[in-house]
Amino acid sequence: MADPVVIMGICGSYDLNSANGRLLDIVLNHCKSLGAITCIWNNGEHPLPLVGEEGCWSHPNVDEYKIMADSADAFVLSSPEYHGTMSGVMKNNLDWLSSKQTTGKVFGLMSTLGGQSSNNTLNHMRIAARWIHGWVVPEQVAVANIKHAFDDEGNILDEVVGERVTALAESLVLNTAKLRR
Repeated sequence: MADPVVIMGICGSYDLNSANGRLLDIVLNHCKSLGAITCIWNNGEHPLPLVGEEGCWSHPNVDEYKIMADSADAFVLSSPEYHGTMSGVMKNNLDWLSSKQTTGKVFGLMSTLGGQSSNNTLNHMRIAARWIHGWVVPEQVAVANIKHAFDDEGNILDEVVGERVTALAESLVLNTAKLRR
């Protein structure tokens, strides 16, 4: 029997109690139920410096981040959409990854929006993941009207969105197992 796949969640906000943090929690719980091992990079507790700022190349959080990324077989990204694209936090997280950590690894994509649904953030994250030689699964999730997307316990209200999150988790685990080197 093969070792379980390891899936790393990356949140496009500093607060894991945000909507994007909640989405990551939900999808990673589904992945765990399918036998995966999961981890999440916590930007709030361990913020990454901006790529290129003084001292960034030897920052201890960067070393920890790269170690976690090296150990992952797959990544799931969840970012709010700001001005038609991913958040600066997500972009900086992606900037710290290189093809050394990501070549041949699977990526799953999720985004949240304050208003109507859009695929801009998903498309921009897809381009970045492909640029660092990642394999992006076709299943993706965009959650519109985010302030009304969860109940008081943090469950997704829209059944179709919930089914999409489950399908994303299944695709992540299945395709990672197939592509893992």
